[in-house]
Parts: sequence; C-alpha cells; structure tokens
Amino acid sequence: MPGWVQAGAWGLLAGSALLIGAAVGFLAPVPRRVIASVMAFGAGVLLSAVAFELIGEAHEQAGLPPTVLGALGGAVVYTGCNVLLARRGARHRKRSGEQQPSENEQGGSGTALALGALLDGVPESIVIGTSLLSGGPVSVVTVAAVFVSNVPEGLSSAAGMRRAGRSKAYVLGLWSGIALVSGIAAVAGFTLLGGLSAAVLAAITAFAGGAILAMVADTMIPEAFEEAHLLTGLITVAGFLVAFALSQTG
Repeated sequence: MPGWVQAGAWGLLAGSALLIGAAVGFLAPVPRRVIASVMAFGAGVLLSAVAFELIGEAHEQAGLPPTVLGALGGAVVYTGCNVLLARRGARHRKRSGEQQPSENEQGGSGTALALGALLDGVPESIVIGTSLLSGGPVSVVTVAAVFVSNVPEGLSSAAGMRRAGRSKAYVLGLWSGIALVSGIAAVAGFTLLGGLSAAVLAAITAFAGGAILAMVADTMIPEAFEEAHLLTGLITVAGFLVAFALSQTG
C-alpha cells in the first residue's frame, strides 16, 4: 500500500474519534463530570505524546536549537490564531457547559468554532503523516494518543454546541468534515514534507508539539478542571502513564 494512502487512513482513523465523541456528546446525556474526567485523561495522553514522541524525537533528530525554535513557533502561531478565533466566538469550543455562544448571541461563532476545530486537529494529523516518512510503520503511540484525546474533544464540544442550540446536522456535519480533513492533513504531512532535511523536519515536528501543548493548556485542561477539580491532576497523570507505557512496549 502506498505510503500516502497509509497516512490518510491513519489520519482518518484518528480523526474519526472526533465524530464518535461528538455523536455521543450530542445524542446522549453524558454527565459533565464524566466529560471532564475523560478530557483530563485525554490531556494526559497528549502530554505524553508531545514529550516523548514529538519533542523528544525532534531533539534526537536535530538537537536542541531546531526543537526549541520549532516548539516556540508552534505555540506562538497557535496562540495567535486562537486569540483571533476567541474574539469571533470560539473561545470555549471544547467546553461542555453553557459557555459556547449561539449564532444569535454572536454572529459568525459557528464558523469560528469550525475553524477552531481545524486549528486543534491539523497539527496532530500532520505528525501522523510525518511519522511514516522513515519507511517504517506508523507511530502507534501518536495515533493512539490523537484518537484517545479526540474522543473527549468531540464529546465535550458537541455537548456545548447542543446547549448553545446548534442542530444535529450542523454538529455531526462539522465533525465529519474535521475527521476528513484530518486524513487529508496526514497525507499532506507525508507527501509535502518528505524531501526536507532532518533539521527542518525536526523543527516541524517540534512545531506541532508546541501547538498541541498550547492547545492542551488553553482548551482541554480548563474544561477538565471545571468539573473534575481536585481529581484533574490524578486523572491526567493516569492518561500520561498509559501513553508512556504504550510508547515503551510499542
């Protein structure tokens, strides 16, 4: 099977967790404390993937300077885009409560939510594609981390969208589209970045890591703490250790 097809399939698989979570969050009355706990676990999984699969790998490939510059660049770009989207109504796109505005309360917030979902998901998918560039198998830890973290993201966001009065067609259509874009982004990561030097590729990997780390701190941890409170740290550490154990046995 061609590498780009594998990249797309793995990216689509990881992205499909968004749709699964969104369907559950929109259609089922999941308690907010459960949503927050799952979000905390997903945050821990992503933190582990960033530390060992992205930042650690980038450092091994090209050393400290490209890693630091890439990670800082990813965090700066993500934060800048997030600030712009927050002003358009996407500040609480991963919140399951009453924080998300409806279209009547803030015009254009639906588009901002969609763009925010893309901003959160694309770096993860690109990394899945780049993990195949060496010619070996896909990074199972990266795919698993993205899949596990995507479930609570979709679940929490969809629950908040439902409370904001958005339709089932809008919510499920949005996350179906994001899942498809995840597959496309993984293909792009494989096809467009293959000819780059090790230093540049390491910087791009670290860039994705920095963006994901900023996303976890800015959108996932707040939702987790909102309801789980003092259990947030414990649940996050559990997610971190599960992903770490998987990376050591994979």
